[in-house]
Amino acid sequence: MADEDEAIDLPEPSLKNIIDQTSLQWVFVGGKGGVGKTTTSCCLGVQLAKSRKKVLLVSTDPAHNLSDAFCQKIGSEPTPINGFDNLSAMEIDASQAAQNEIEAEAGADDDVFGQMFADLQNSIPGIDEAMSFSELMKQVQQLDFDVVVFDTAPTGHTLRLLSFPTILEKAFAKVWELKDRFGGLITQATAMMSAGSDPAEAQEQLLGKLEETRSVINKVNTAFQDPAKTTFVCVCIPEFLSIYETERLVQELSKYGIDSHNIVVNQVLFPEKDAEELDEWYQGCKTTLPKEAQEVCGKLLARKKMQDKYIGQCFDLYGDDFHVILMPLLDYEVRGVEKLKGFSELLVEPVDLEE
Repeated sequence: MADEDEAIDLPEPSLKNIIDQTSLQWVFVGGKGGVGKTTTSCCLGVQLAKSRKKVLLVSTDPAHNLSDAFCQKIGSEPTPINGFDNLSAMEIDASQAAQNEIEAEAGADDDVFGQMFADLQNSIPGIDEAMSFSELMKQVQQLDFDVVVFDTAPTGHTLRLLSFPTILEKAFAKVWELKDRFGGLITQATAMMSAGSDPAEAQEQLLGKLEETRSVINKVNTAFQDPAKTTFVCVCIPEFLSIYETERLVQELSKYGIDSHNIVVNQVLFPEKDAEELDEWYQGCKTTLPKEAQEVCGKLLARKKMQDKYIGQCFDLYGDDFHVILMPLLDYEVRGVEKLKGFSELLVEPVDLEE
């Protein structure tokens, strides 16, 4: 009886918890490269569109794939997805957005601000990425959507994203320290190089821009740490490197106070079957199969045993606290609206592992 109660208390192997949590505004989907983040993001967006008024998918990965997934051209502005009246997508180049903003601030005839910002970028590594992320979030916040699903870049880039508030705080401390210590000297030197431009104005522009960026990042960081508004879906495949990187990602998310309680395991061979059962079947009919078929079945079974091993480890690590969803490896590519709709059902209606 105790075992039955324990089984009932385990999290459901489904992303239905995200669909049902109507307070969510930001859903990040991340993991190692090549594990199916974009497909998972698109499928999650499709499911959210069933219950939300307006859903936006945003790709922050420099190698955008949303256009390929939906088989339609998606640009830097919200693009309605064919077949939906409440699902849109956009592919953003955050660094370009930040550069455009800097050029707009500097003006066509005055490059002092741009030069000062370039000097700041060189002296504080990461400040350019932080400001790019700030521009991205500012752009997304200005749009009228109930929930935004982010298809993020691979894990390393995502973890760096989480460190941006700290980077900006260090940048501010350094800028104001220099301003207090060498303000007069900096102003004189800038005046000599500015060819008539107002160095004080350029300096104020830079400080104002940094203050605006810090304000946006701090607001975003506060929202990120609110589990009612933000959650992170980790995506992996049943292999050592992917499971290892997922553990690193989960720990980092915890360190930064970002909610994460869903793990999607993609490319699973026959998730409803057990490797031992398949091996028993194979051994019973192995002698009746041609040599080529034996080689194919042998490799398939070896891969299945390896996957089951890492899936077992995944449930050992996360099964008590996380919703772990096993998504099957298909014999076709999940591209186009109809296939994404069909595959997305498996995120909310999990494979019955007891069959």
